[in-house]
Amino acid sequence: MYAMEAPPDSDVLWARSVHYSHDGSPGIAGVSVGVRRGEVLAVTGPRGSGKTTLLHCLSGRLVPRDGGVWFDGVPVHTLGALARERLRRDRFGWIGPEPALLPELTVWENAALPLLVAGTAHRTARRTACEWLDRLDIGGLARKRPGALTRAEAQRAALARALVHEPAVVFADEPTAPLHRAERAMLLRTLTTAARSHGITVVLAGHGEDTAATADRSLPLLDGRPAAAGPGAPGDTPEGQAACSLSA
Repeated sequence: MYAMEAPPDSDVLWARSVHYSHDGSPGIAGVSVGVRRGEVLAVTGPRGSGKTTLLHCLSGRLVPRDGGVWFDGVPVHTLGALARERLRRDRFGWIGPEPALLPELTVWENAALPLLVAGTAHRTARRTACEWLDRLDIGGLARKRPGALTRAEAQRAALARALVHEPAVVFADEPTAPLHRAERAMLLRTLTTAARSHGITVVLAGHGEDTAATADRSLPLLDGRPAAAGPGAPGDTPEGQAACSLSA
């Protein structure tokens, strides 16, 4: 990795000239972007444009081949695997196109997982998870198993899990892909409203117009590169009633 200027203080996430390849095939090439605290940034583009790869690099799931990624001024690309795992556990939230709920756990237990893994007391974790499930209008499902949920309800449970520890950043990789149009709009509205009310930054990947319309800014990608230059899409230069009871 080569030396680059320090990231702006206003940016919670900052990436410069990020390159990543998948087994020799380009994933992203020369992508630069800054994301402000509390901002909702939409990463848009067709399938295969590099959206998921960029989110994985920004969140520390992948280490760029070239370029760098900073979170709160810390160079994520220089951290070891364990440090990046802790960062994802403690400061980031993630929701993808599949809910990935554990079938043997109840809905509230799935939602509380980030807190329980971090060592939060069981009762506190349960109360906090139930509060988020109530905010997302599925508090009445807290004791059910994932198999009893509709797809939209399962995605809301996954969203509660992503938000329960109030992370600094939530990465949402096409979270509405499996949903019908009305459900997509509702989930996006719920995500952005909850994030904004708690000062959580959101990096939201999607290819529909509804994704961009929900966000404060958009970064369009095409073939792994920014599809348009401008303030929201820099190029390869520095300018550029609670239903969940606590009883058993």
